[in-house]
Formats: sequence, structure tokens, C-alpha cells
Amino acid sequence: MVEILILTMGKKDNDWKDRLGVMYSTNPDFNYQTPDDEPQAATLPPRQQKLRLRIERNGRGGKTATVISGFQGSQADADALARTLKTYCGCGGTAKDGEIIIQGDFREKILAKLKELGYTGAK
Repeated sequence: MVEILILTMGKKDNDWKDRLGVMYSTNPDFNYQTPDDEPQAATLPPRQQKLRLRIERNGRGGKTATVISGFQGSQADADALARTLKTYCGCGGTAKDGEIIIQGDFREKILAKLKELGYTGAK
């Protein structure tokens, strides 16, 4: 039996092109994996999280932001925690690159809310 492998190349604007760079085979048992198939990191329970709060002004046009780093878990869980904190503080923010960024200086308020949610390792 002859097995043929094809490496695709081209633009990324069609559904089939989401799998660019993936080897295809004529073997019916061949199973390719895309980056989306990778398992996400398991979120640690709140008691095991070691979150750190800090204030940043650099690179933000002089505006102050509270940055929470050290969150270990999926992006969906980080987004949910960011949404909870933004609602609690009544401000904007985001969760990206393993950090939760809340607009404004809310260190004490966020620390109190994190303790209430069970994040005992927050400092």
C-alpha cells in the first residue's frame, strides 16, 4: 500500500485553510491534530493560586492599572475572574497573557474581593 502525504500551503481565509501546515495522508487511520485540539491548562483551586497584585503606570499613557499576575488556569476562567473583578470595581479591564488588568488603582478593593472568593494566597 502506498501512502501519500501532502503538506498544504496558502492563504488562511477559508475553513479548510485553518489546517494549513498539517500533514494529510491517504491512510484512513491517520489522525491529524490542530493547535485547537491541545488540552487547556487545568485551573488550580483558589486556595492553591498565588496571585500577586501590583500597580502599573508605564506604557499606559500615564493612566494607572492594577495588574494581577500568577493566575494558573484556562483563559476562560481568567476571563470569568476578570469579569467578576471589573463588575465589583465598576471599571474596565482585560485578561491576557496570563495577567488580569483592571483599570485604576483598586489594590485594596481587589484584594478584599479575592480573599472573599477564596484566593487566600493573594498579596
